[in-house]
Amino acid sequence: MALRACGLIIFRRRLIPKVDNTAIEFLLLQASDGIHHWTPPKGHVEPGESDLETALRETQEEAGIEASQLTIIEGFRRELNYVAREKPKIVIYWLAEVKDCDVEVRLSHEHQAYSWLGLEDACQLAQFEEMKAALQEGHQFLCSTAT
Repeated sequence: MALRACGLIIFRRRLIPKVDNTAIEFLLLQASDGIHHWTPPKGHVEPGESDLETALRETQEEAGIEASQLTIIEGFRRELNYVAREKPKIVIYWLAEVKDCDVEVRLSHEHQAYSWLGLEDACQLAQFEEMKAALQEGHQFLCSTAT
């Protein structure tokens, strides 16, 4: 049976001076163990917990960002399927915007660094093709629904 995990692709929008547009930056965390990979906050579903509850709890535990500091973006949900440590894994991601683009990120022991990155840089750090695709799809979704 596949391991199930859930997380949030967290982003912020930075206004670009003198341009009628916004720059989207994604929050990636660098793992403290293994290959020190970069991903959005995510973790395993606990018994009795919904997928979205897991994503919000893991974001608070791993990045120190509370649910009240986020806006979940309606209409975007991506499921990634891959093998981790020789076991099948399913990770479900939602998009979430921080309400304050200067929100304080407080890492847990599970991560050693974080970075806010534009799409291209985030995809370079993400390494895994499924994660890159999820970031690209999230960015495209945000750009296509911008008012």
